[in-house]
Order: sequence, then structure tokens, then C-alpha cells
Amino acid sequence: MGDANRERSAQILADKINLLLDTLRTEAGQPYDFTTIQQGLKDRGVAISRTKWHYLKTADTRVRPDEKLLRALGEVFGVDPRYLVQEDGPLPQQVEQELHTVRALRRAEVRNFAARALGQIDPEGLQAILEVIKENEAASRNSTTQQSD
Repeated sequence: MGDANRERSAQILADKINLLLDTLRTEAGQPYDFTTIQQGLKDRGVAISRTKWHYLKTADTRVRPDEKLLRALGEVFGVDPRYLVQEDGPLPQQVEQELHTVRALRRAEVRNFAARALGQIDPEGLQAILEVIKENEAASRNSTTQQSD
């Protein structure tokens, strides 16, 4: 049971770290890389090796991060450290906004694809698909609003 909990905790942390890496950018607008993260941690008095960083990102249970490291990582990414320290820590607002933007872009791509693929062939089919997408967008907005409350 202990190993299963440890693996689950490692996977949750890895997923959170990878979500931060996928969605957030440095002040210069660049993706976070190991060197930037290592320097940011060093500035906060915390050391990390490339191997340990790899283990954290891949949910390898050979490393057990301490709270000081996780809090410093939160600071480096500019998010509430509770997100990394607590398994059920709150999703940072910056990440939530970026995910909302990504979802909106994907829906727009689907609309554009449908318009190109069906527009000249089947106007009724295109309209039906666009209505489904519109309903999905409204449901997504309502779901996001309810979660924020």
C-alpha cells in the first residue's frame, strides 16, 4: 500500500510540474528550461540536479521532494506553492487561463476545419456541427463558471 501511495503522489506531482512546463512562460516569454529552473531554485537557496529534475518530471519514486524544494519551485514558476506542496492544491489562475485559451483555440480549429470540409458540400451538415460546437462551448463556460464559484 505504501508503494502505491508513493507512486500515486509522484505521478500527481509529475503531472502538475509538466502542466506548469506546458502552460507557463518565463518573464522573457520563453518556455521554462532546466537551466532557468535550476538558477531560480539556486537564487532561493535550493539545489537541484538534472537527474533529480528528470525524476520529478517522470514520477520516478527514487526521489522524494521535500516541502522546501516544492515551495521554491512554486516561486520559480510564479504560482501559489500550495499547488505543488498539496496533492489537492489549487490550480494556479495563470494555468487555468492558459488552458481556457488552449481549449478556445482548439474549438476554433474544429470550426474552421468543419467549415472547410463541409462548407461547399453540405451546408446543413456544417450548420449542425457548428451548433454542436456552440453548445459545447456554452457548456464548457458554464462548467468553468460553476467551478470558480
